[in-house]
Amino acid sequence: MREGAGLLAAAAMRRLDADLEWYRALPAEERSWVGMVAQAGISAFIAWFADSTRPPHGVGDIFAGAPPELTRSISLQHTLHLVRVVVDVVESNADRLAAPGDERELREAVLLYSREVAFSAAEVYARAAEVRGAWDARLEALVVDALVRGDVDDSMRSRVAALGWSGRGSALVLVGTSSAPYDEVRAAELRRATRRASDDALVGIHGERLVVFLGGVGDLTAAAHTLVPRFGPGPVVIGPVVSGIAETARSVRAAIAGLQACAAWPQAPRPVLADDLLPERVLVGDALARRTLVAQAYEPLAASQGALLDTLSAYLGAGRSLEAAARGLFVHPNTVRYRLKRVADVTGWDPLDPRESYVLQTALAVGRLDARPRA
Repeated sequence: MREGAGLLAAAAMRRLDADLEWYRALPAEERSWVGMVAQAGISAFIAWFADSTRPPHGVGDIFAGAPPELTRSISLQHTLHLVRVVVDVVESNADRLAAPGDERELREAVLLYSREVAFSAAEVYARAAEVRGAWDARLEALVVDALVRGDVDDSMRSRVAALGWSGRGSALVLVGTSSAPYDEVRAAELRRATRRASDDALVGIHGERLVVFLGGVGDLTAAAHTLVPRFGPGPVVIGPVVSGIAETARSVRAAIAGLQACAAWPQAPRPVLADDLLPERVLVGDALARRTLVAQAYEPLAASQGALLDTLSAYLGAGRSLEAAARGLFVHPNTVRYRLKRVADVTGWDPLDPRESYVLQTALAVGRLDARPRA
């Protein structure tokens, strides 16, 4: 057997190249690693076969010479293919290698040893997966913290890509609280749920706060709704949809501000969109909400024709009474009603709806404050 070790190694490499397409597609360096593992396996088997009365030993050393990165390039299934090929090579050469009458003993020894090799390979991949999972969890925590701070640069994009974020489609952020502290098992289950909900997902666990980033080409808002049961009691806020991971800082800022301000609107739905909390976000000092209200409501009304801004101001100042606003403006109530419909068309908020009229009233207030002359 020792004299035939070189013969077996050469035959095994020829069979690998002939039978396994994935092996032929590997870069030269990785092919050399696979060859090194195959040769180590043959040498370890021969050493054990010299004294097969002992349990198989040296199995764990077979994979010791290969770098850990090999588990990323070659799957466990491919490794088992490798074991099968080497076993078949040894069996097919049993008549040439074994002493007369010992062929059966050699074949049985090969089967026993190959089983141990398969178990050892599974253990190697399990350890690699555990280490990779722990590293990915730490990297994910760092990435989420950076995204929350808005610290996005080229290195951040590469880190996000390393976590499997494809970057296709849009993105949004979902923020809420947890019902209990998250251990590794619950955190892993939450991550699996988020990855089932959308193409891309990142999860940040900050004490009692959960921050979930979703990305992809589908309906991300609908995907966010499916994750609401994963959060604890209290409000869950969905940030605005943005163009990609580089823009998620805006979505996460809006969602976190919404979570802080949600107590001011007890009737808010669960989940609630951050853009539906613009007045409350203004109250907690959210500059983004303030700019949004001015840009989407006050400025379009100020630039419009037909005295829409004055009509809305008169309507709100008269306690939301059409008749009182009409008297103050010296027009017919139907004129006020028509102008308010135009306000809804221009801004997207209906002054006749109690909640939306409050949004518009806040927009008028902050717009006037921003437009006042600076002292």
